[in-house]
Amino acid sequence: MSEKILCLNKKARHEYFIEETYETGIALLGTEVKSLRIGKGNLKDSFVRIEDEEAFLHNTHISPYPYGHQFNHEPERVRKLLMHKQEIRRLSGKTNERGYTLIPLKIYLKSGKIKLEIGLAKGKTLYDKREDLKKRSADREMEKALKDRR
Repeated sequence: MSEKILCLNKKARHEYFIEETYETGIALLGTEVKSLRIGKGNLKDSFVRIEDEEAFLHNTHISPYPYGHQFNHEPERVRKLLMHKQEIRRLSGKTNERGYTLIPLKIYLKSGKIKLEIGLAKGKTLYDKREDLKKRSADREMEKALKDRR
């Protein structure tokens, strides 16, 4: 199955350790779907909160559809996530533990339906971020040296 990425949270893997990922559906309006398909979504600073055994996506900006007129949507409304109750209960228990949060990683199109990938994440400290950067640059240099040898 092919999937087309519509929106990506680039900072997520830099700011957090991603423990687990989950695929969910999102309850969207028609103009939101059209706007996402033309690439007008932003996951920066968004998060998932579990309230009354339901999951909701907060702070996600989906720009108004240019041809929507009076039927357009509110850009930063709270959107319901479509998940099984069992998954929601499990995630609720995990997020109640110290330091864990749910963050959206990407919005993508899968078999004609818009899906959201969320991650159970733990925040990184400044030291961890520096270590990641050092490791990434060392890996890049090693790859370059191997490429030059060939």
